[in-house]
Amino acid sequence: MRILPLNDATARRYLERRRASDPAALAVAARIVRDVERRGDRALFDWTARLDKAALGPRTLWISRKEIAVAQRSVTPELLRALEHAARNIRRVAERQLPHDWSLVVEPGVRVGQRVTPLDTIGCYVPGGRHSLVSTLLMAAVPAQVAGVPRIVVACPKPNAAVLAAAHLLGLTEIARIGGAQAIASLAYGTRSVPRVDKIFGPGNRYVTAAKQIVSADCAVDLPAGPTEVLVVATRGNAQFIAADLVAQAEHDPDARALFVTTSKKLAATVDAEVESELCRLPETNPARKALARNGAILLAKSVAAAAEFANSFAPEHLSVPGGERALLAKLRAAGSIFVGPWSAQSIGDYASGSNHVLPTGGWARVRGGLGVADFVRTSSVQQISRAGFRTLEPVVRALAGAEDLAAHARCVEVRR
Repeated sequence: MRILPLNDATARRYLERRRASDPAALAVAARIVRDVERRGDRALFDWTARLDKAALGPRTLWISRKEIAVAQRSVTPELLRALEHAARNIRRVAERQLPHDWSLVVEPGVRVGQRVTPLDTIGCYVPGGRHSLVSTLLMAAVPAQVAGVPRIVVACPKPNAAVLAAAHLLGLTEIARIGGAQAIASLAYGTRSVPRVDKIFGPGNRYVTAAKQIVSADCAVDLPAGPTEVLVVATRGNAQFIAADLVAQAEHDPDARALFVTTSKKLAATVDAEVESELCRLPETNPARKALARNGAILLAKSVAAAAEFANSFAPEHLSVPGGERALLAKLRAAGSIFVGPWSAQSIGDYASGSNHVLPTGGWARVRGGLGVADFVRTSSVQQISRAGFRTLEPVVRALAGAEDLAAHARCVEVRR
């Protein structure tokens, strides 16, 4: 990895690099999305044949319950136990996050409350590139079930046995063999064979990301998604652990971003050597090599304050503080998920701790956190005003409506006097 001084120019370089739009992907995705919106099933099947080399029709689109059951029996007991363990932890965290109904008497005769109801139907997109990501299914479907969503539709172009076993474990039965921008469009607009959903969850490649951006005007999507990011900030720590975290996130995608910020030249050099050692353990085809060559760097900060300032500006998807420095932690404000201490390996958060791994990228962690059960519900305010409460608030409304020159708003209370 390159070792660079963390100065204004370097910071600007790494902050601006990820802000670039992807007009080529948007153009391709727009063509596919509009075609599926217009022609429905026919376009969905045509694009699937063209891009995924799979011949699908209404009868072969959905995976049968028998296939799901067979897949569940084909995986190892060890994997089944791991799926159950991970799902249990994800469920426990989601249950703690669940918003609740409440009611409050604001003043005599004025009651305001909140009613929480689940979304009716959600789409869960599971990438099917090099490998179908079973963890993505758990991270979307389990919080949805905790929220009470009655219908979960899964789209995965090439679901492997692990994905189908997880679906069986969770009781999911609607799994479509579709992927890419055409899958996003079919979920967003509905076709004869695919139901229209209220909201789409799950990451994907650049075309999936572009398609989600396009359909977001008509169908809700989970959160802005981009290439995986990892930022490790430390003044001390185990260099091998740090290197392993950097390489682990870098292997997600050749466009993944992996940065290590430190004030220690010695630690920087040691981590650099350990990264090379970790890469030698991986196959030549592992994406981590390209990702680290393109977007990996070790940045030498002049001070802890400078390191924290850059971290807050970068607002990474994954942020590790392996040394657990209290002074540093106190300065860090923006990250999708923070891993504290040497044993908090980032891959544990990806799979098993229970914290959701669907996280904001591209700096969006400055304004929101990762996926949670609240993303699967809608909250409605409920207001009930008695005659006594009306009499108290009626003059307040008339005064404010007059200030805004909204005569009908004033009339709305005047007719009730």
